[in-house]
Amino acid sequence: GAAGPATGPDQLPGAYTEAGRCLNALHALGRTGDGSDLAGLGFLGVLLGDRADLDGFVRRYLGPVLAYDQQRGTELVRTLDAYYAQGASLSRAKDALHVHVNTVVQRLDRVAQLLGADWNDPTSALELQLALRLHRLSSREDHSPPGGHRPIPPAD
Repeated sequence: GAAGPATGPDQLPGAYTEAGRCLNALHALGRTGDGSDLAGLGFLGVLLGDRADLDGFVRRYLGPVLAYDQQRGTELVRTLDAYYAQGASLSRAKDALHVHVNTVVQRLDRVAQLLGADWNDPTSALELQLALRLHRLSSREDHSPPGGHRPIPPAD
C-alpha cells in the first residue's frame, strides 16, 4: 500500500495511515502481492481516502472522453451518461438522446477507442458511472453546463 507524497515530518503520520488503509483494501480485494495507492483503487480509493480527489477520479476515468468532447464539440459524455441511465440499452439511449441508434453505436465505439476495449466490463462500467455522476455534480457546482447543455432548473 502506498501513499504520499508527504512533504515534511508532520505529514508522515497521515501518509502512513493512508498507506495502511490502502494495504488493508488490497488484502480485502484479494490483491495480496499487488501494489497500489488509493488512486489506483478507483472509487474505493476515493471512499477510503481522507483527502478525496474527486476531480482526479473524474479525470482518471473520463479524461480522454472529456478532452475529446471539448476539442471537437462532440457529445460522447452525454451519450455515455444516457447509455448508462437507460440501463445500457442502445434503443432507450437513442430515444433519450433523440438520435438514430447508429449514432449511439458510433459514439460508444469512439468511447471504446478512447478508454479501451474493456470500458464496459462490470468494474470499469461502475467506475465510469461514478465518474459521470461526480462530473455532473461538479459541473453544476461551478455553474458550467455538463456536456455543453444547460442544467434543468430545479422545480419550484
